[in-house]
Amino acid sequence: MLPSLTVLLLCQLAGEVLVRLLGLPLPGPVVGMVILFLGLLARGRVPQGLDQTVKAILGNFALLFIPASVGVMVHLGTIWTEALPIAAAVVGSTVLTIVVTGRLMQSLFKPKDKEQA
Repeated sequence: MLPSLTVLLLCQLAGEVLVRLLGLPLPGPVVGMVILFLGLLARGRVPQGLDQTVKAILGNFALLFIPASVGVMVHLGTIWTEALPIAAAVVGSTVLTIVVTGRLMQSLFKPKDKEQA
């Protein structure tokens, strides 16, 4: 488990370094996930140790939300003050995501010609 966890953390570190060096407007962990994905594609499969490590992390995923929940409780007054803009952003981004996803799916699943339909 320790070697697999080391691989995950090294991918995240590599992502952070690339973002800082290249000035990319992306979070380092996202770039690290892309690096991990490309490595797994090159390998052709997910090693069993990495698979077990990721399953263990996901099995305890709820624990990762505790710091965020504490942050919400600490800043509850600010959140309540800004409730309308926050609600508008959540609703607007949800509607926009649904529309973009729907249009994308329509374009991806459109038959090439009418005979295939």
